[in-house]
Amino acid sequence: MDELELLKKDWKSNEDTKYPKLSYKEIYKMILKKSSSIVKWIFIISILEFLLWTGISFSFKNTDYNKRFESYHAENIMIPLLILGYIILAYFFYRFYINYRTISATDSAKILMENILKTRRTVKQYVGFNLIYMAVSAFVALGVQFDRDKEMISLMDKASANGEIFKFYAMTIILTLVFLGVLIAIILGFYYLIYGILLKRLNSNYKELKKLEV
Repeated sequence: MDELELLKKDWKSNEDTKYPKLSYKEIYKMILKKSSSIVKWIFIISILEFLLWTGISFSFKNTDYNKRFESYHAENIMIPLLILGYIILAYFFYRFYINYRTISATDSAKILMENILKTRRTVKQYVGFNLIYMAVSAFVALGVQFDRDKEMISLMDKASANGEIFKFYAMTIILTLVFLGVLIAIILGFYYLIYGILLKRLNSNYKELKKLEV
């Protein structure tokens, strides 16, 4: 049984036990401290994750595929998409930081419960945005290739001449979806291991608060 659960039961019990008698306020402070620590780690991990993906993108900067994509001169499409992504990520970092500050300064169990729910919602929105942004970016890049890649255009012309243009588009999109599906599954596994565990602990704290409020 969780230490916090033992202490909470002891607080409610009138019998003498080996655990020290703790007041409602003392148990609340323990939950607050745990919740604040979890939200702080969510903020820190989101920053580290951003640095990780940025480092990975830079490591691929000199690859043949990246150089080939740069030859498409699609900066007018990709740069605004990139800037939009950074702006939205900055917003989530700000929300995580505000959630941490808010929870740390909370002095009401009801408000703490509301802030825990807000934090859980923000994390889910953050994960959802990352996955959607990745999918949109992949299809935008595919669209650029359809429009500007000489080899791709040559293959499209051959498929069109053979009356197989629909098959060509379908196969390309299906392969892209399969690749995205595998990548999303891997990233979701990563998110579950990191954010899922933290959210589970935060949810446990929320349940403890509800019990205290009964």
